[in-house]
Amino acid sequence: MRRRDFVTTLSALAATAAARPARAALPSGARRSPLATPSRDQLLWQRRERALFLHFGVNTFTGREWGDGTEDPRIFNPANLDARQWARAAKAAGFASVVLTAKHHDGFCLWPSALTTHSVKSSPWKEGKGDVVREFTDACRAEGLGAGLYLSPWDRHEPSYGDTPRYNDYYERQLTELLTTYGPLTEVWFDGANGEGPNGKKQQYDWPRVHATVRRLQPHALMFSDAGPDIRWIGNESGTAGDPCWCAMDPAAVPYPGADGPQIISALQHGDPHGTVWRPGEADVSIRPGWFWRESENEKVRSADNLEQLYLSSVGRGANLLLNVPPSTNGTLHDRDVRALAELGERVQRLYAHDLAAGARASSGEATDREHRPALAIDPDLSTYFMPRKLVGEASLHLQFERPVTFDTVNLQEAIAEGQTIESFEIRVTRADTVTTIATGTTVGNRRLVRVPDVTADGVGIVARSSLGPIRIARVSLHKRD
Repeated sequence: MRRRDFVTTLSALAATAAARPARAALPSGARRSPLATPSRDQLLWQRRERALFLHFGVNTFTGREWGDGTEDPRIFNPANLDARQWARAAKAAGFASVVLTAKHHDGFCLWPSALTTHSVKSSPWKEGKGDVVREFTDACRAEGLGAGLYLSPWDRHEPSYGDTPRYNDYYERQLTELLTTYGPLTEVWFDGANGEGPNGKKQQYDWPRVHATVRRLQPHALMFSDAGPDIRWIGNESGTAGDPCWCAMDPAAVPYPGADGPQIISALQHGDPHGTVWRPGEADVSIRPGWFWRESENEKVRSADNLEQLYLSSVGRGANLLLNVPPSTNGTLHDRDVRALAELGERVQRLYAHDLAAGARASSGEATDREHRPALAIDPDLSTYFMPRKLVGEASLHLQFERPVTFDTVNLQEAIAEGQTIESFEIRVTRADTVTTIATGTTVGNRRLVRVPDVTADGVGIVARSSLGPIRIARVSLHKRD
């Protein structure tokens, strides 16, 4: 994983030029919003919401978080590697994609790279003829999951690391192996780790070249790093997105992967409502204290309650959750991790199983066109939305029920294909003709989950405000936990 004390010295990156989706018509006479919008691939990625991270390699067998590159490949020998078990566990828990550490900082490759002997081909696993990356990508596709790969830029084993031109060539060749051998990928994961190599020198990474290679060879794969260009780090490894959390970013705010400082962290946490590029946040966190499996941590796996809170503080604030669940030395996910993962999946599934707002009568005090009428806010189709004719200001939506409903969770979603504009909101309830505000918040984005004490109401009102552009509410739903 990245650590903030490793800083690259490369100049600022250019913003990605991804194709934008077609935009729906605004009311007659309205101007287009100048705000950033997602590409089609970014929109699909955000709708997935949850991904599993698999940290696996020689560190699994040494018990270290960071290897130093001197590890003997012969220590890598998982007795019963089962990538289908990884994928099935992810799918059963409702996770839509998985990212594997194809190479961590120690330089050990989980595929038989032609560029180094420091890989699975020098291990006793499958007599040196195995390929973890192949088994992983095949398993993901067999289970209908997206497959992503992490290739650490820092390589503590490779002799050319620190000789900038040579290593940049080496890294691009390794990246090309991964991008051309294993089929379509959904995500390519980078960090800014930039320590010394075997020669005691630091490397200057050629990030524009790296990004161009991914664009050319895997045009639908999204790239993650602190600085994007498609997905940004959320600024911590605790699974917590900022509040507010904007998908848009100023590309100059985080000029290169590994840039450090309070302003950098704030930019990653919160984004920028006036940002010119769309870089939604991904909140990475481990289900265990460490990122790689250790037997000593089997009793320290996060509880379902804790995982649910992580879900609320990441997905529930408009970011995606990347939850690390590391395979053991056996090559399988530990039973405790799988159980905790399954419990999280069950809780999320139960939460959304019944929408108490379905069947409500939706109305608004604002004028709307028929194609953006209030009823579309309680339609589960996220491509339709409620939008008043006025371009900025305040929009109100009221849901009236035939009989009182009791709920403890409010789900709000913007039509993010058109951008993100809601700066603040209020949730009000009507009980016996008395209106009470029960919650307030800032941004909404892809999803905002608001937990409230149990409340029984005849009606629910949502008031959203924006000075940025048209307010588009794609979904309001109400839920009650078991």
